[in-house]
Amino acid sequence: MRVGLVCPYTWEIPGGVQQHVADLAEALMDLGHEVSVLAPCDPETELPPHVVSAGGAVPVPYNGSVARLAFGFRPAGRVRRWIREGNFDLLHVHEPTAPSLSLLACWVATGPIVATFHTCNPRSRAMAVSAAVLRIALEKISGRIAVSEAARKTLVEHLGGDAVLIPNGVAVPRFERSAPLDGWPGDEGAIGFLGRLDEPRKGLGVLLEAFSELGEERPGLRLLVAGPGDADEVRERVPEDLRDRVVLLGRVGDADKVRTYHSVDVFCAPNLGGESFGIVLTEAMSAGAAVLASDIPAFRHVLHDGAAGELFPVGDAVALARGAAALLDAPERRRALSEAARKAVQAYDWRTVAAEVVRVYETVLLAGDDRPVAVAQRGTE
Repeated sequence: MRVGLVCPYTWEIPGGVQQHVADLAEALMDLGHEVSVLAPCDPETELPPHVVSAGGAVPVPYNGSVARLAFGFRPAGRVRRWIREGNFDLLHVHEPTAPSLSLLACWVATGPIVATFHTCNPRSRAMAVSAAVLRIALEKISGRIAVSEAARKTLVEHLGGDAVLIPNGVAVPRFERSAPLDGWPGDEGAIGFLGRLDEPRKGLGVLLEAFSELGEERPGLRLLVAGPGDADEVRERVPEDLRDRVVLLGRVGDADKVRTYHSVDVFCAPNLGGESFGIVLTEAMSAGAAVLASDIPAFRHVLHDGAAGELFPVGDAVALARGAAALLDAPERRRALSEAARKAVQAYDWRTVAAEVVRVYETVLLAGDDRPVAVAQRGTE
């Protein structure tokens, strides 16, 4: 099968949807399918052979953060050209409600289209206001996938219809084994965080508040932070005497990201909301990290209601500090959580998830929507 995958967010900036599309492409190719990916991309970014650039993107406020998207006449022209040249059996667009390439592909293409919905945003004014326009494009979609119950609920409430639940995947073998970063985790304990430093909903502020308390009580405790953002601004948010114990790696490559998960005693995901799944959790679980996460629905589901990782009330820095202290003092509990996490995450291995996605493709094609993908005539867009 020849599959065209469309990513709405700029390829060179790490994000859950970009990672999902990249890993799905590799998993599909491992299963013997031909894949081409279309994504916004900075002109200087080196791309693998199966990824095609649709040109640069612009920052747009979307779903509680700032996303880099591509929309307008020029990106639409590139979408048309990619579809014409692709000879695809099926298009698989991601996040088609975002004003970017996936929505454009729905408008300009005919033939079998599958869409994956990632967003969890039940109060989305933008989606509510644009629902009528979106429906015109989404009517072309033959199969719908939601990565979580929260994402499915957002889709149903705003646009109607339903979707098959297939979770985000994780390349479990990629994260299972790695040497920690030099000097980590150390004898006095280490807590880890991975995410954008300047995105409030990732909850770093809650973790910094908790660390300010824990650091005073535990003289050797360190905090390892990986992700893009202003390092100086982060350090200024903790007491001066603790700043040398907050180590910021900045944006990390794939290899160092894996090493980061293996470099801490407790991995913390203090997100405040707006998460439909929790890919950072499944990566940490694949690495066997002892996870401490905020009790948002998506995280609770991935962590099996606390069986595969500890949960604390959303935004509660005191509870986070208390939970982290308990784990730091209980190596046996950390080992038990690590074992439970490694078992639980197998359900999200891409080898399993990609097979479920292919079954959706086959269902769409067998249902009679087996027309080759083509560019719609102007009057039918």
